[in-house]
Amino acid sequence: MLRLGAAGLIEVVSPFDAVTQAQLRAVRPRGLWRARQRCWQFPLEAGITLRQALGNRFVVEAELQRWLAWLEQPLPPLPPHRALVQAAHLDHALPDGRRLFAHQRAGARWLLARRGALLADAMGLGKTVTALAAARALVRQADCRVVVVAPVGLHAHWQREAAALQLRLALHSWAALPTDLPEAGCVLIADEAHFAQNSQARRTAALLRLARHPRLRACWLLTGTPMKNGRPAQLLPLLAAIGHPLARDPFGFEQRYCGGHWRDEGGRRVWQARGATRLEELQRLVRPLLLHRRKQDCLDLPPKLRHLLPVELAPAQALAFDQSFQQCLEQYRQRARLGLVRRDAEALAALTALRQLASRHKLPAARALIAPLLARGEPVVVFTAFVASASALQQALAGDATAALLTGSLAAPERQRQVDRFQRGELPLLVATYGTGGLGFTLHRARHVVLLERPWTPGDAEQAEDRCHRIGMAAALQCHWLQLGVADQLVDSLIASKAERIAVVLNGRRRRLQRQRLAAMVHDLFSAG
Repeated sequence: MLRLGAAGLIEVVSPFDAVTQAQLRAVRPRGLWRARQRCWQFPLEAGITLRQALGNRFVVEAELQRWLAWLEQPLPPLPPHRALVQAAHLDHALPDGRRLFAHQRAGARWLLARRGALLADAMGLGKTVTALAAARALVRQADCRVVVVAPVGLHAHWQREAAALQLRLALHSWAALPTDLPEAGCVLIADEAHFAQNSQARRTAALLRLARHPRLRACWLLTGTPMKNGRPAQLLPLLAAIGHPLARDPFGFEQRYCGGHWRDEGGRRVWQARGATRLEELQRLVRPLLLHRRKQDCLDLPPKLRHLLPVELAPAQALAFDQSFQQCLEQYRQRARLGLVRRDAEALAALTALRQLASRHKLPAARALIAPLLARGEPVVVFTAFVASASALQQALAGDATAALLTGSLAAPERQRQVDRFQRGELPLLVATYGTGGLGFTLHRARHVVLLERPWTPGDAEQAEDRCHRIGMAAALQCHWLQLGVADQLVDSLIASKAERIAVVLNGRRRRLQRQRLAAMVHDLFSAG
């Protein structure tokens, strides 16, 4: 049987037959045998050859038949790059009176020269308008449709920006990606494309299926964090979506750039590809299809200043902290004895407990920092990883100012209303979790951002700060990192280490990277204690 796979590849399912296997190995472009799926996978370009070789003996599913028919009747070629750039009217004022910045005009020209591209500008540089300005040229010159995939919370933002350029969009969320694209041809724009960094996730396969659609004119991915956790394996699905040659051999990519190797776990062989190697080489190879620019390279923004604030506990507080931690540890060990959790994960469980306890015990210090700022009329945004800490801090500061609480329990329209109230000056304080407030919102009115603790990944910490460090800010942004104990020190060191890897791939910075696995770092942490 020939069928269309979930990720847009042709899958050939057949009992073992030497003749058929020989035929499949001779097909070009080459296919790969997938033992887990028990089938061969080929790119769509091999479809016609496969049908000619096997069609009289194999059933070709209807959906694949439709894709192959489109492949045999391709859309007309696009106009030359110069004509597309002229049609974009990048030097003209937008209908709402705004003008594109120089880096946005350059970004739009760069996108129009590529059918697959990854726009990885830092947060706050206006990737949305850049992509829409480029898409408008394809709409004008090739009658394309514009399909946008974005988190639900950003749909209102995309609708506003599209209206400013007089564009019509088909908006979809990452939770409900379409299974098909308009037959007339379309531009696919995927915002917050790091949502598709997990090769095993269904939404990653759904994005790849759209990116390989025969009616696709261009696929542009937007994300400020293409390697959110500093691992090249996270970049691989994005490279596949934009058609980068490196992604044609995922196994070879993981071997060369992810330290891929087989290891024995419980008597079975398991493939591990969580490392980072040859990053300078990877940077040179991805640079033609990946554009990353930093704010300091494009804009004359006020600076972002980070302040590390150590927090010390009084003896009574330290004793309560230790008792709470020992209680959490004993509860975990009891569950491990009952077989409810893994025994070998105790160190990471202990670290998580430490982070949660530290977050709670930093609340008095956070209030002592924030209350004087509010008294002086300084707008403040606070980020934390824990909903309980966010709620407790909002309640603790209720007497000092009216504060908005931004967590996942709020519906998307209510989140935007709270953000708008803060931006208009109706609220002096916004307390948010990273997963909600750190995504897509513009909070440039803030003069201070407080990170109660940092998330595991440097991309999340940077993205939270850059919600405030954006076009339109009036003064320097003061970033306050509260740090309590060795758990915060470990996470902050981990963030710095991952950020170095990301800088090598995105910016080409040559550094001597000193890497240590998280499990080893946690072991050293508790051994030292």
